[in-house]
Amino acid sequence: MPGDLRDGRIVIVGASLAGLRAAETLREKGFTGSLTVVGEEPHPPYDRPPLSKQVLLGMAAADTTGLPMRPGPPMSPDLPMRPGPPMRPGLPTRQPLDADWRLGVRATGLDLDGKRILLADGDSLPYDRLLIATGTRARPWPRPEQAALEGVLTLRTRDDAARLADRLAAGPRRVLVIGAGFTGSEIASACRERGLPVTVAERGTAPLVGALGGTLAKLATGLHRAHGVDLRCGVTVTDLRGDDSGRFTGADLSDGDRIDADLCVVALGAVRNVEWLADSGLAAGTHGVACDAGCRAFDMYGIVTDDVFVAGDVSRFPHPLFDYQMLSLEHWGNAVEQAEVAAHNMVTPEPRRRPHLAVPVFWSNQFGVNIKSVGVPTFSDQVVIAQGSLRDRRLVAVYGYRGRITAAVTVNMAKWLEHYQRLIETAAPFPPGPGAADGHPLVTEFPLPSDVPDPKGLSHGPTVALTGHLPDRRLTVVRPAG
Repeated sequence: MPGDLRDGRIVIVGASLAGLRAAETLREKGFTGSLTVVGEEPHPPYDRPPLSKQVLLGMAAADTTGLPMRPGPPMSPDLPMRPGPPMRPGLPTRQPLDADWRLGVRATGLDLDGKRILLADGDSLPYDRLLIATGTRARPWPRPEQAALEGVLTLRTRDDAARLADRLAAGPRRVLVIGAGFTGSEIASACRERGLPVTVAERGTAPLVGALGGTLAKLATGLHRAHGVDLRCGVTVTDLRGDDSGRFTGADLSDGDRIDADLCVVALGAVRNVEWLADSGLAAGTHGVACDAGCRAFDMYGIVTDDVFVAGDVSRFPHPLFDYQMLSLEHWGNAVEQAEVAAHNMVTPEPRRRPHLAVPVFWSNQFGVNIKSVGVPTFSDQVVIAQGSLRDRRLVAVYGYRGRITAAVTVNMAKWLEHYQRLIETAAPFPPGPGAADGHPLVTEFPLPSDVPDPKGLSHGPTVALTGHLPDRRLTVVRPAG
């Protein structure tokens, strides 16, 4: 965008939460040029958190989860979602947003030198500045012939949620959920709330262990079993079985057991949508597209670009509160906040650009409890129960690393989250002092190991990936001629 940063051509690849929020912010910041948003799905941007919660419970239809203009935080997880009116076709906002929406078409390549996006329909889009916000997709079952069995589903998109909600409403004899991360646990919770028998298979030692560590994951184990989930931990699903007509009938486990079921939901985590960037020259790999704290993408040699930006689940970015490790987050709030920073920096001269320093926040509703997290629990070696009790399923767990607070998780005590967020932001010492929050002494007298597992030992991928290394890609050394 030579000369005026508020004019020219901007393309956003990714028409979900981060893409929408970036488009709105660009206009709010005074960008008057051409704005194009490309999305692989045919639907206007919609909200994903309700898909594994209210939609599966039949409290809302999948097509009523459209995003409003200027999205705030997700609705309070303590209250049921009130379904709104279906979104009208076309513009995904309540007020006109001056943008060209290219929905239902996939980006297939990026020409950095020519500054063009290649599309699956054969078209290409020139740009002066580009925002990559392609997010993630559900990790499929690794054997395609088994994944294709009728009754084997994943949950990521609006269409996925509609299909799964219909199958749950039909009353399957038993549901098998593979993976006990947040998505798998929420699916299991929805099954039990509907009165459906459900088996959960998890390679790790407990549900949510990859997000909360082994100590607090014991609470999640108790929740599953108290609500009648047939929980199988420390095992893997080795095969999905089907009948002669191609219908899913059950699964074999690594311990030799067999599960008979007529519906299977594969909840093995997410895959970041970076394949279209394979030959682009950007630092794009398994953990996403690497960028600096100002959301500017790195090329494969570690040199920052100035016309390609990244936001949302597909990004990897450094954070000073976590030793500048590269974070990959699958969080609603991160997508919004990073998109706003990226959009601001795309149209702002360098002296006035700002970094993306928001502390990660995540929440989940399952088995009648509200779990909220601030910070990065997996960036820890110790944990202490600061308030409440495990027995009452009402508590605050505070995590620490090298003598400072790095995260807190609340269970049905979300009102204390802001207090602990301030402690994280100010690098307060760990463990917190007695009575730091509510005047009562710490529940656990001494810190316990947080027992964070190696992600390779889990069925589900972590929602926060602390990668600490460059994308796994062999670099080509370029030497000048002569």
